[in-house]
Amino acid sequence: MKVVVQRVSRASVQVGKKTIAAIGRGLVILIGIGREDTKNDAMYLARKISQLRIFENEKGQIDYSVKEIGGEVIVVSQFTLYADCQKGRRPSFLQAERPERARSLYRSFITSLIQSGIPVQEGVFQEVMSLELVNEGPFTLLLESQGA
Repeated sequence: MKVVVQRVSRASVQVGKKTIAAIGRGLVILIGIGREDTKNDAMYLARKISQLRIFENEKGQIDYSVKEIGGEVIVVSQFTLYADCQKGRRPSFLQAERPERARSLYRSFITSLIQSGIPVQEGVFQEVMSLELVNEGPFTLLLESQGA
């Protein structure tokens, strides 16, 4: 499983012209699910992200998690994180999981975040979306479960 975590001051997701998710300070998480991923990968990454100390304290030191600042999260499925661009000009998505199984692991990831006490909003699985965000910092992390 691969995730892109962005620290944001605000973010929203639109489908068509309708806003389906909007948060203030918190995280935007783009999640890609690969063919080898399991529920353990989803739970590992959710736990890791919920505990990441990536928000500043009063002294400007990076010391707080999203939960500790009372932040929110938007999760968006992003199969393109598994794009292989090594050959040719068109990406291959053979390493991305099929939608039926990926949807289940996506739900497991979101459920794990919610169970950790973080308010979660989400995009629509397999839908074309527009994502608007203000990356605070900018601060962006790439995480992989590597078969947790």
